[in-house]
Formats: sequence, structure tokens, C-alpha cells
Amino acid sequence: MFQLLPGHIQPPGHRTRKSRLVTKDGHCNIEFGNIEYSNHFAFVVDFWTTFVEIRWRFVLVLFVATFTGSWFMFSLLWYWIAKSNGDLTAQNQTEEHVRCIDNVNGLTTAFLYSLETQTTIGYGGRALTGHCAGTVALIIIQSLVGVFINCFMCGIILAKISLPKKRAKTVTFSNTAVICLKKGSLCLLIRVANLRKTLLIGSQIYGKLLRTTTTPDGETIILDQVDVDFMVDAGKDNLFFVCPLTLYHVINRSSPFYELSADTLPLQDFELVVFLDGTAESTSSSCQVRTSYVPQEIQWGYSFLPIISRTKTGKYRVDFSNFSKSVRVTTPHCVHCFETDGDQRTPNKENHINQLKLGIDNLGFQVIDIPDPVDVTKMKGE
Repeated sequence: MFQLLPGHIQPPGHRTRKSRLVTKDGHCNIEFGNIEYSNHFAFVVDFWTTFVEIRWRFVLVLFVATFTGSWFMFSLLWYWIAKSNGDLTAQNQTEEHVRCIDNVNGLTTAFLYSLETQTTIGYGGRALTGHCAGTVALIIIQSLVGVFINCFMCGIILAKISLPKKRAKTVTFSNTAVICLKKGSLCLLIRVANLRKTLLIGSQIYGKLLRTTTTPDGETIILDQVDVDFMVDAGKDNLFFVCPLTLYHVINRSSPFYELSADTLPLQDFELVVFLDGTAESTSSSCQVRTSYVPQEIQWGYSFLPIISRTKTGKYRVDFSNFSKSVRVTTPHCVHCFETDGDQRTPNKENHINQLKLGIDNLGFQVIDIPDPVDVTKMKGE
């Protein structure tokens, strides 16, 4: 009933090619199709979130295109003003001609003047003369537009750099999960580690079991979600996440893994998604870390190797080389086997206790009647 193979270290589990909803690094493998045009317009309305979530390559293209495009658009306006006033080189100018912009003689010099104005370089070679009211209004408009573009682009870059999901990159889960005995119960165990010394405040751990189910009415539900509770020895809320933690889920009658066994586990078709929510101590931003396990990544009858030790100087050391490694241990073949064996041991234990209290009947012992003893003591003189 209990199986124990020769002890050896199990290497970290390899990633399978099985299709999954959540990848090992937390990305959701889902695609949206047949979205109406009006729904696409919603992404444009929420432009800030759209710009923050796009890839860095597109942000860089947007950065270059926005600044270059604004410089060129205003250069066309400066060129138009100069041409309207007769300031270009090809135009005939009299001695009494009053220029609107000095040294703007063509489209190239107009572009350079637009760039110098918006970036506040001001080399001094090209400048307004103050004789044209339109140039004063245009330089005010371009300065305000330049400030707005600077703030917008700096905000996007800062927001992308400080995204909470970047903090989630420094939180890692074990490559595999294991099933073994813990505190007298059959449990599913996973490991999670915070690679930074700064803590995740208010950390909470929970899981979702995704599988395809069929209702009694014959309806097939794809990605049916079932809650899976995880906890540590100190509880399941407000984890003290200063060192790697081993999270466990007790497999009992209320567990979705209750019907599994060591033989049927690899044949199952489900995905266990594990979530860790917390608040970064240094930035006070909330983040979520997630990963998933398929049946081929759950090892029945294994236990994780210890990774925390204490050095001679009194410091605690974490050996991440054993973070995902496991070793075979004595484990029941299934939950039913464990419960049946436990029920059989319980009456025997109670009978043994009762026998200690009441004693054991000796069949060779006979009970006989002993008559009262005759008083042979006589007094003198009788």
C-alpha cells in the first residue's frame, strides 16, 4: 500500500509541450477573435492603458515618431509664414523688407528652427523679429505642445519601467509540484521564493484547477474553475515572505484531487494555476505572480529537498540549486488507501488500549470456592 523506491534525487521537471492556459512564467495563452469594430475603438478611448501595455519596440517607435512628426508639422507652419511674408531666398526682397523670422530661408532652415524652438536649444542664429503677430502665437502653441509631448512620453516610459509585473519577475515557483505525506495527511506541495530581500507585504496564495467538465444536463464546460486552497504552517494569509516557502494543499474529501492515485494522475487532463498576490515593500504597488502545473509536472511520492541552512557566522543560507529538486519518500498509492489503512489501524489501537486497561483473560485459570478458615484459637480454662 505504501510505496518507497530506492532513494535518489529527482532533477527539476522539464516543461511539457502540452497546451496550457497559463505558461510557466505567468503569461495567459488566450486569443480573442471576431471582435466588433466598436470594441476595437474602446482600446483607443483608453489610450493610456493601451500605450503602457504595448511592447517597448512600439514605444520607441512612438517616441521617435511623435517628436519628429511634431517638429516637421510646425516646420511647415514656419515655412508657410516665411513664404507668406516673402522671407525665402528665392523671393525678391527689397531693402525695406521686414522679416518675420531671421535666417529661415527654406524648408530645411524652417525645420531646424522648429526643432530648436520645441527643444529650447536656441542657438541664436534663427529667431523671431517680433514684427509678425502670427509668429508670436505660433511659438506659444508649439512650446505648449512640446511640454505636453514631453510629459506624456516621460509618463509612459516611467509607467512601463515601474510596472508591478516587473517585480513579479523576481518571484519564482518550483518547476514541479509533489504529493507526499505531511503532518499525517496526504498533501500537494509547491515551492515559491522571493529573489529580492525586500518583502512582499500582505501576500496571499491561492489556486484554481482548470478542467473540462460535463454537467448532468450534458453541457460541456471548457475551463471550468475549481478553488484550490493553499497554506503554510503559519496560515494562508499575510505570509512572512523572507525566505522560500513550501505551500501545501491537503487532499481530503473536499479536495478536487481526492479521486486521484499514483497511476491515474499522469492520465488526467487538467491545469493547476497558482496565484500569489502581494504589495511590493519598496514601491507600494500591488503585483500578482502566477504559474501553472499540468499532471505531468506533479510528482506522486516525492518530497522537496531542504534548501535552508545556517552558516557558522549565524546567517541563514538558501541553496537554490535544490529549489526544484525532490527525492522519493514513502507515500500512499491513493487517498482511499491512506484512509482505509488509517481506519484499520484505529480499532486495533483502541483494542490495544482497552486490553491494557482491562487486562487479558487467562483461559487456564480456574475459580474455586475457598471455605472460611476454622478458628482453632482456644482460651485457657475453656
